[in-house]
Amino acid sequence: MNQPATETRSVVVERDFAFPPERLWRALTQPHLIEEWLMKNDFKPDVGHRFNLRGEWGGVLDCEVLAIEPNKTLSYTWDHAHADAAYNLKSVVTFTLTRTAAGTHLRVEQTGFRPDQPQAFGGAKFGWQKFLENLDQLLARPE
Repeated sequence: MNQPATETRSVVVERDFAFPPERLWRALTQPHLIEEWLMKNDFKPDVGHRFNLRGEWGGVLDCEVLAIEPNKTLSYTWDHAHADAAYNLKSVVTFTLTRTAAGTHLRVEQTGFRPDQPQAFGGAKFGWQKFLENLDQLLARPE
């Protein structure tokens, strides 16, 4: 079956945490905590809020909150403009939290990678693993 050239790929990273969804939710939605595991930001948990994520490499991601269901789902755009149009990325990141007997299952999905963006796709696969390691370390600290 031929797939259209406009089809995009997704990066999905899943991880189990030994903490309740409420604790993960705080880390996903409070700016000072987001900065500790992800990037500097001006996030507010309001649908339609536009914010930036500022990477240590100097890059800025333009984001907009798309959906919020407290302790369950958070979704926002993750757009990176680049001088080289081939590196422009328009994507959406969705965090889905599911309560488990041992804590929380977190599923992170970033959609929107074009077939001609293998570097961005690979970078996201690596990056989300690292970000979730950072998140685990943050959550493991005493509150």
